[in-house]
This record gives sequence, structure tokens and C-alpha cells, in this order.
Amino acid sequence: MSKMDAVRAMREARYAEAQARAGRPAPTPRAAKPAPAAPAKAAPVKAAKAAKDMKAAAAPAAETDDSALCGHRNISGRTCTRERGHAAKSHRYS
Repeated sequence: MSKMDAVRAMREARYAEAQARAGRPAPTPRAAKPAPAAPAKAAPVKAAKAAKDMKAAAAPAAETDDSALCGHRNISGRTCTRERGHAAKSHRYS
């Protein structure tokens, strides 16, 4: 058997497999079981106050140098170190 005959046979086998697969119906995904609901016993006032405190504590953390950067990524994965929304057309990567 020549190399070309082997390639032809492989191509025909792949084609036959694809045709057989196309004739079958797609497998149906299984239905996920719903998670059991936990009883809500926490006071809504305490939960709202805790959420407000967490937002206030997270605000200064969001003002770090990383969040003020452009963040554009190039193909190799480096990120732009210019400020967010810079007017320059080019990016500075590091």
C-alpha cells in the first residue's frame, strides 16, 4: 500500500465515522438536581449592615495601582502599564 492509498483510506474512514455520527441524535444533557434551599434565619437588618460595611472596606482596596492601569493585554500576555483611558495610541507593556 502506498502512502497515498493509506491517506485516502484514513480520509474515507473519517468521513464514514462523521456520517454515522451525524445520523445519530445528539445526546441529551442530564437535568441537574436543584440544591436544597437553606433556611433563612439571619436577620435582614444585620445582613444589610454587614454588606454595607464590606463595600466600605472594599472601596479603598479598589483604588490600588492595578485598577488605575489600562490593563490592555498583547498577544504574549503582557499588560499595559499606562493609566486607564490613556489618550496615547500605543500601549506600554511590561
